[in-house]
Amino acid sequence: MDQQLADKLNSFVFKVGLPVMLYKDLVESDFFAVWDLPFVLFCFFSTLLSVFIAGAVSRAFKDRSLGGEFIQASYRSSIALLGAAFLENIYGNAGAASLVIIGAVPLYNVAAVAVLSLASSKQKGVDRAALKKALKGIVTNPIILGVVIGMVWALLRIPFPFILQKTVGSVSATATPLGLMALGASFDWKKALGSWKPAVTATVLKLVVFVAVFLPIVIAMGARNDKLVAALAMLGSPTTVSCFVMARSMGYEGTLTSSTVMLTTFFSAFTLTLWLYLFRTLGLI
Repeated sequence: MDQQLADKLNSFVFKVGLPVMLYKDLVESDFFAVWDLPFVLFCFFSTLLSVFIAGAVSRAFKDRSLGGEFIQASYRSSIALLGAAFLENIYGNAGAASLVIIGAVPLYNVAAVAVLSLASSKQKGVDRAALKKALKGIVTNPIILGVVIGMVWALLRIPFPFILQKTVGSVSATATPLGLMALGASFDWKKALGSWKPAVTATVLKLVVFVAVFLPIVIAMGARNDKLVAALAMLGSPTTVSCFVMARSMGYEGTLTSSTVMLTTFFSAFTLTLWLYLFRTLGLI
């Protein structure tokens, strides 16, 4: 697969696949049945603080052009895919995942557009023009439009007819495999070795640090069982492939992002198992 085809796949996933997938996840989430405002606020503020922590850490790297990719890859999780699968397998339903989706996913995407716009190597400082460009990017971003439409659709309880379900399901199913194919075709081992330090740092933040910092807070709030597992998936699951899709679509090379996606996907098999074993031992799940 050459780079030209990989770029076209990436563009399709960014403009069609991911927006439709997020719309589907939100429309099919029953917010009203499992609503828990304190938990939703925890998801929002822990994500926001994760963005600021990653931003502070990124300033330690000499190459400031990596800042946008590093921040996004450090905080953004596979909650819509892995989180729902976790909950379905352990508890038989993914109701708690819908709370994380409404609390964190909109912020995931707004923060990503803002960070990638303001931290671009082409951007010299933050001024009115930069903020205007970032705001325009947020308003016109296809992924954010998919999230907004899905939230409005779900909150207004607009009917979701079967023929629409089938169409949306078929299109949304293309997002992850095509995104992974584009990521794999674009991956460059030589460039990846050149950015291994920020990739490893982002991986440690993603799989260990954020979980260790924020999960004790939600445990103290009384979260147990499915909500605790949902919070774990939000904080400690692998970096989502949509990070790479968005980074490439906004003019970044994507090497740091793809490296972090690969590292977090591999090592999460061990870290998530360890966290789940710890919670089970403590009687929290």
